[in-house]
Amino acid sequence: QVQLVESGGGLVQAGDSLRLSCVASSRRTVSNNGMGWFRQAPGKEREFVAAIAWNGGNTNYLDAVKGRFTISRDRIKNILYLQMNNLMPEDTAVYYCAASRQAVAGSRMDTYQYWGQGTQVTVSS
Repeated sequence: QVQLVESGGGLVQAGDSLRLSCVASSRRTVSNNGMGWFRQAPGKEREFVAAIAWNGGNTNYLDAVKGRFTISRDRIKNILYLQMNNLMPEDTAVYYCAASRQAVAGSRMDTYQYWGQGTQVTVSS
């Protein structure tokens, strides 16, 4: 079983930055697993934000966050990050960390088997 705990959310103004962290704890490492970030805004479905392969070599992003968000990971510490710059009000959502059993996961939610509880990000205009 893999447990994921997100942190780093908060209330910020448009143009500010935040860095989300996701600590993975399990009896086995997730360093060989693909991981990703998703978000869910009020009244909307959960959507893909960013994903990273097991070795950090392959990343992909939602078009709306390209150039502003950066996903990265520390495989030794089992921590996933999402650096979010130039935040916009439309980025307001609960952000979820996810881990896959696959080495490369991607944007589909059904390729992820483990989910965190989420961290709230609110961006005021």
